Amino acid sequence: VCSSDLIFLSLFSVLRDRHAVVTVELKNDIQLRGTIDSVDQYLNIKLGNVEVVNKEQYPQLSPIGDCFIRGSVIRYIHLSKLDVDEDLLLNAARTEAEELSKQIGRASCR
Repeated sequence: VCSSDLIFLSLFSVLRDRHAVVTVELKNDIQLRGTIDSVDQYLNIKLGNVEVVNKEQYPQLSPIGDCFIRGSVIRYIHLSKLDVDEDLLLNAARTEAEELSKQIGRASCR
């Protein structure tokens, strides 16, 4: 697991703890809205209180309560700006970039 994966895992863990509502857009264009019940290092997500965003297009999916979504089938995860601590996320990204820069510098000195 690389450090950028850990940033996203931490972000989604915070969203889980806040019971934030997210919209998950799948690669097959289905959009599901719900709360994150769990997330793992592969960004597999278990959503609770799920509703299909475009119900008229996918009526067979309407009665979903909870679902498990494999990380590899996710295209986007839409978040509310209010649920994201931008400063914390930017600091984590800066720290990761600095660490990567140091690793590259060390590798070129060999």
